[in-house]
Amino acid sequence: MDFASIPSPSESVWHLGPVPIRAYALCLIAGIVVACWIAEARMRRRGAPEWAVLDLAVWAVPFGIVGGRLYHVFTSPDAYFGPDGDPWKTLAVWEGGLGIPGAILLGGVGVWLGCRQLKLPFTMVADSIILGIPVAQAIGRLGNWFNQELYGRPLDAWWAVQIDPDHRVAGYANYATFHPTFLYELLWNLGVALVVWLSDRRFKFGAGRAVALYVALYGIGRFWIEGLRIDPAEAMFGLRLNQWMSIIVVVAAVAYLLLARGTRQVFVYEGAERVAVDWDSAAAEDAGYVDGALPKGVLLTAPADADEGAGTPEPDETEDTRPEEDGVADEPSDEPQAEAGKTRDDG
Repeated sequence: MDFASIPSPSESVWHLGPVPIRAYALCLIAGIVVACWIAEARMRRRGAPEWAVLDLAVWAVPFGIVGGRLYHVFTSPDAYFGPDGDPWKTLAVWEGGLGIPGAILLGGVGVWLGCRQLKLPFTMVADSIILGIPVAQAIGRLGNWFNQELYGRPLDAWWAVQIDPDHRVAGYANYATFHPTFLYELLWNLGVALVVWLSDRRFKFGAGRAVALYVALYGIGRFWIEGLRIDPAEAMFGLRLNQWMSIIVVVAAVAYLLLARGTRQVFVYEGAERVAVDWDSAAAEDAGYVDGALPKGVLLTAPADADEGAGTPEPDETEDTRPEEDGVADEPSDEPQAEAGKTRDDG
């Protein structure tokens, strides 16, 4: 019996003159843009400086791409270092092959470095931006569809994906339709994003607990999806390496959720300085927060008198540095001194 199925795109690369435009790269870029947009909106509603996410992305994106590529090469080494492998292909990111665990790990290191530079609390930022990560992953998985890769075992069903003969895994040339595991992961990631968003609204996660929830949910989905895939990968004791990694991260994430303590923090101003406080504190209420977030369209601003008197030295600490005339210092004046220059908050 013939079944309807999902067709694969006939092309994944288009040329603008001599410049190749790759669908995989476009999907990655779109995912990054959407993740940054979500992160920026969430960080602003928690009082973070405007466009801080762009400064963080400068660190996180390259670190994430390098980490994702290293993890992919580590878990699928034969394609690069096996008998028919090509080591130079390790650099061909545009052809596909980014391991999400590696991307999250090194991407997190990039965010940490960015937070140090911006003087922002790392766990607070991580809980804010994590919602955009599974959405970005979902968009990025469309690139696997264009590349006709990361599909699963043969399948005869209306949701099976058609794979062209030259993209079929060795040993499966006689099959035409397969489990669209990239589609399963796309839908799972969107579900993870929804659960994290609803849970964070309900429980006001802090101390990195929203990140732990994402890691646990993603790991559960990745375990069963990975079990359907047939692309070459390292395996141990009957499970693929990615499945073992899923088990480890799920256990670690659940343990962290159970043991970690901390609630959501938001930024308020103390004078001219932006500081983090608990979302339900009096300081947060005074700053205009409602249920742990600023109303939409409202930005955290420093009080109008935040700079009053800032930088003005005490009289007994002021030294007379006026030039001497004829080698004799001027006599102290009884007239009041001019007001000292005021500092300005960069916001």
